[in-house]
Amino acid sequence: MMHAFLVSLALFAAHDGPDPVLAYPLLSSDVVGSQLRSQIGPAIDLADPLFFVPEDEGGGSELQPDDRLTIANDIAELADVLPTREMTVSAWLSVMVPQRWGGVLSCVQDNGESEQGWVLGYNNQHFTFALATTGADDGDGYLTYLTGKTRYDEGQVYQVVATYDGTTARLYVNGQLDAETTAQSGDILYPDKAPVMLGSYADDNEFHPHHGRLMDVRLYDMAAGADWVADQFEHHAARVDLPVRKAEEVPISDDLDWQVQPFLQYATRDSIRIVFETTRPVMGAVRFGPDENFGREVPIQETSMLCEVMLEGLEPGEPYFYQVSLIDDKEQELETEVLTFQTAAPRHTPIAFAILSDTQDNPTVASQLAEYIWGQRPGFIIHPGDLTGTGSEKTDWTHEFFTGNMAALLSRVTVYPVLGNHEQDARHYYRYFSLPEPEYYYAFSQGDADFFMIDTNRDVSPGSEQYVWLDQALGESDAIWKFVVHHHPPYSSDDNDYGDTWVGQGTRGDLRVRVLSTLYDKHGVDLVMNGHIHSYERTWPIEGGRVTDDRGVVYTITGGGGGGLEVPSPTRPAFNNTVRQGHHYCMVRINGRTLEFFVYDLENRLFDHMKIDKRED
Repeated sequence: MMHAFLVSLALFAAHDGPDPVLAYPLLSSDVVGSQLRSQIGPAIDLADPLFFVPEDEGGGSELQPDDRLTIANDIAELADVLPTREMTVSAWLSVMVPQRWGGVLSCVQDNGESEQGWVLGYNNQHFTFALATTGADDGDGYLTYLTGKTRYDEGQVYQVVATYDGTTARLYVNGQLDAETTAQSGDILYPDKAPVMLGSYADDNEFHPHHGRLMDVRLYDMAAGADWVADQFEHHAARVDLPVRKAEEVPISDDLDWQVQPFLQYATRDSIRIVFETTRPVMGAVRFGPDENFGREVPIQETSMLCEVMLEGLEPGEPYFYQVSLIDDKEQELETEVLTFQTAAPRHTPIAFAILSDTQDNPTVASQLAEYIWGQRPGFIIHPGDLTGTGSEKTDWTHEFFTGNMAALLSRVTVYPVLGNHEQDARHYYRYFSLPEPEYYYAFSQGDADFFMIDTNRDVSPGSEQYVWLDQALGESDAIWKFVVHHHPPYSSDDNDYGDTWVGQGTRGDLRVRVLSTLYDKHGVDLVMNGHIHSYERTWPIEGGRVTDDRGVVYTITGGGGGGLEVPSPTRPAFNNTVRQGHHYCMVRINGRTLEFFVYDLENRLFDHMKIDKRED
């Protein structure tokens, strides 16, 4: 035994790296009966057969959304195995379906204010490593998400390695350091109870499965050095040249029809985008002009099912007519009726727009509200997030959001959305919506108003990318009216989203997001539009965290677009002006320095009204 121990030490010194405590090669030969055998660690029970990539294409398992690979139902089963202070986790993988919370190997709980454990994974564009420890900064109950710089390509194989040495977390992609942070230190902070999962991000109330190739996943209880990571990559570098395998979309139908009817995107003063998706590849044209005779057209010369057509050289604030005409390789034709749109209004032009949020999972209510909105003829629509119930599910977009009166409305009125938590930062949001890079935050102008669209699912703390951008963008705005739109509300009278107010005080809003109010006060923001809470609320003007009787920021929650209704707390906070349970939409009308704000219920009855007059300022 002593001789074997000395040999082990010699080998460790020679390769200068750790030895695995869990190892899953994910070879077809590893499946015995209904189990996936490991090289090191527990076997995994399989509910369904796994699909394996042919060896001549590099091998590995191509996981599907229904695959659930549970290494242990609870971390207690691996208490003697999981790393406690130092760790390395490595994998070779491809991402076929990008998503916000992609997981490769995870042992994590992320429930509200309690964040513990770790997960190697990816977001919609980059690889990530999340870690909670007992140390300083983001530690002691919060996950630090280390996000790489390399933007992955769908279907491309990569080596991804994360290490933590007790003071520094590092993320490597294809043998090269991609990101590092010292925000966490000390021992790894594990939850009391959590599953250990292969090929997913999962905790007690979330399951985000990996869709793509996975092979050679390993966990170590020591931190590997950069040389070891590079050496491991060089040993298998040929894998990055494996054939790219991409996810199949909806099977091509024999019949030509719409998957998503044409809808309008990102209207500017001289351009607009038209997006649609069909059941078969098509060519054709979009005809447009100042009347139904059109006069201009943009050809679609490359066959595609998901198309985006840019119409340019338009006049500011003017109405236009358009029609989409398509044909497939079987000479089947598909054509819209003659539709209309309006470009963004220039400065010193009155505007009117609608607000509709949290339409998730309820196309019946959303369709009814869309009919009322169209009846008011808004110039555009603001959507503060949670367009769908599950953004990673394509059918939630094609069969719920882009249907009925919503489809009819969006074919004539431009919608400017932001991401909610239910979108899951999924690729479908980015596929369908055409917004300025990086798309999860952007700005636009209409009339005398500037709009600043923020993703509060991401970090918005001082110094973060969005905080710095918003500070600069608000400071550069010369608009009479400044509006900010994001999903999560800084102030809320809801009864339980931010602490159970039937048994305690709660935080009365999202404290992560409330830090943005400093910028709103600094730059004179007039109105903040939020969703997330499925009810209506309007605050008194707030400045410096206190209600004012003069100027200040008004915060609104307009989450009544379809999601299951929520109720207010049993006691009234001082900031609350109006709160009401019920599905609803809003209309905002602006003429120069006068703003009027109206809210209508599911019967199209007005139940709240606000007026802001700046003419005496």
